[in-house]
Amino acid sequence: MTTTHIATCTLCEATCGILVDVEDGRVTRIQGDPDDPFSKGHICPKAAALADLQHDADRVTHPLRRTDTGWERVSWDEALDDIAARIHALQEAHGRDAMAVYQGNPCVHNLGVMLFNPGFVKALRTTRRYSATSVDQLPHMLASLQMFGHELLLPVPDVDHTDLMIVFGANPLVSNGSILTAPDMKRRLAGVAERGRLVVFDPRRTETAKRATAHHFIRPGTDVFALLAMLHVVFAERGAQLGHLADGARNLEVLRAWAADVTPEVAARVTGVDAEVLRELALALCDTPRAVVYGRMGACTQDFGGTTAMLLNALNAVTGHLDREGGLMFTQPALPAVYPPAGRPGAARRRFARWRSRVRGLPEFGGELPVATLAEDILEPGDDRIRGLVVWAGNPVLSCPNGAQLDEAMAALDLLVSVDLYLTETSRHAHYVLPVVPPLSRPHYDAAFHALATRNVAKFSPPVLPATGEERQDWEVATALQARLQALRGVSLAKRATLAAQRALGPRGVLAAGLRLGPHGLRNGRGAVSLRKLEAHPHGLDLGPLHTCLRERMPSDWPGLDLCPEIYTADRDRVAEVAASDPEPLVLIGRRQLRTNNSWLHNAPRLMKGKDRCTLMVHPDDAASRGLAAGDRVRVRSRVGVVEVPVELTDTVMRGVVSLPHGFGHGREGVSWTTAARHPGASINDLTDEQRVDPISGNAALNGTPVHLEKV
Repeated sequence: MTTTHIATCTLCEATCGILVDVEDGRVTRIQGDPDDPFSKGHICPKAAALADLQHDADRVTHPLRRTDTGWERVSWDEALDDIAARIHALQEAHGRDAMAVYQGNPCVHNLGVMLFNPGFVKALRTTRRYSATSVDQLPHMLASLQMFGHELLLPVPDVDHTDLMIVFGANPLVSNGSILTAPDMKRRLAGVAERGRLVVFDPRRTETAKRATAHHFIRPGTDVFALLAMLHVVFAERGAQLGHLADGARNLEVLRAWAADVTPEVAARVTGVDAEVLRELALALCDTPRAVVYGRMGACTQDFGGTTAMLLNALNAVTGHLDREGGLMFTQPALPAVYPPAGRPGAARRRFARWRSRVRGLPEFGGELPVATLAEDILEPGDDRIRGLVVWAGNPVLSCPNGAQLDEAMAALDLLVSVDLYLTETSRHAHYVLPVVPPLSRPHYDAAFHALATRNVAKFSPPVLPATGEERQDWEVATALQARLQALRGVSLAKRATLAAQRALGPRGVLAAGLRLGPHGLRNGRGAVSLRKLEAHPHGLDLGPLHTCLRERMPSDWPGLDLCPEIYTADRDRVAEVAASDPEPLVLIGRRQLRTNNSWLHNAPRLMKGKDRCTLMVHPDDAASRGLAAGDRVRVRSRVGVVEVPVELTDTVMRGVVSLPHGFGHGREGVSWTTAARHPGASINDLTDEQRVDPISGNAALNGTPVHLEKV
């Protein structure tokens, strides 16, 4: 007998509603949910991979301990007791910072992790905390902290209402949106083009660029010049249009003075974008009532990622499109990330550079250090080096810069604990692997992505299927380790009782309380959003469009919009230096693909069908000058490593730029991925350089890596 379950796809930010058919304990079909008020039946090819994850014979289904002769099966109590004891012993012998923790991208898609892992991380008592944030969106979060008062006040493009959308270094048609939760981006972007204009700046003619009304090649890492040039034109010919944000706005004149240095002609020499294009678009932004400028990974993971993220917000603000319909807007999610506005005076400003990494001194942000420093903080000799690491739902060997160095670092640890579904390129070095349930076996509410959605929405999904092995929920593992650490450290009975109460509530209980306290909760009377109401509406609730709300969402001690925070002005000299220098002859950029998600969907057979997707895109002119032809294998060499890949000739990349997809590199021994091993490819992060970071935020500069090519 077939039963159909209403659920949510958790494999990317789009949060598409799905219908899951189950027969005899197995998923037989996954299709879009036409009654989901947000996704309206749309899904992408990734959704089908949920069935592959659920029933994958390669998944780890019971705790494993590494021995001299291989892996051995152990009980949960044995594993958890020993892990807690070893963590405690390492810290007693070498200090709190002898332990570290890394949390990977899938954590943010997991309700239990979002609600309970902060307590576990705090219980580790270490400042050596790392995550995927600093190879992704850290510059955006830092800009929000400095400009709006909180790192989670992340604005999103009002894509459903804008008439002019200018995109820097983003490919939402393939990413399904990024810091832009909006299912069916193909339809939504088509709507922008039909109403007005969709303009893309990118070193590659991406899937999004091909559907845009205009695409302009731009040299990797030079977006800052294009944005400053557009600000130059705005100030010179129209003036700032801050509207309702003018009261209390700070540093407008600092921004104006910086932009005065960069004319469209200066920007054209550096970016390769025609000066008249920049001038016309700047004026169009001023003259179009509903317009927005949006940038993501390409604009973020580069040498000027921090300043670029700030300037994106600033350009929207001075053209009157910040916190306005059709512009860059803020959500009011039912489960509040930043609500109500409150806190100790100045607390928001203290969440940056409170401590620094041990080798290079890169700044902490939001309690975490840049992951580009993780390997050196393990390998660099010294009493204060990292000796133990917990990796939660992450594969940094493939997803962080200089993967070979990270591979070496993982093997050098006294204790490595991996909480994961698989034996990965990272967890193969672990002393313990703790298996957790696959996505369809856990309850789900999008604690993160409802806060980044183009409409205010809310949806709760119960588990579709029980776990079939000894796997546990992530939150159960986190709280079990936390409780053991509390017992070993003699934590007060009150704190232990608090944890016990939280464990008794579980994710459902904590979610229910959070919804009651949120902006759509009890204060709304009979219209309040509650867990009970969400369970009565399993397809989800549409809580309405975004509306002007920045001032009410700012922390109470934040004086007003800061248009050019002081930490960014240090980049003014660096911008001038780059403007006077010659560009690198050949640089590497990444690319995202629709049928993958970092490294962890490469074991889904239905997503890996077809021709080899791990190819190096090379412009025909660059190939000809190096004697390369389509299909040739080429060595790509950077400062830190070398990989071999086949050449794909295409004029969709600009001259001087080559592109390799992210997430491959499955040829290492000791990995349990059968399907991925048949499609190993090469890891772009064996080429990216851990020394290349945005100096303001510490975010890894994954794009624009200088490389050399040679035919194999």
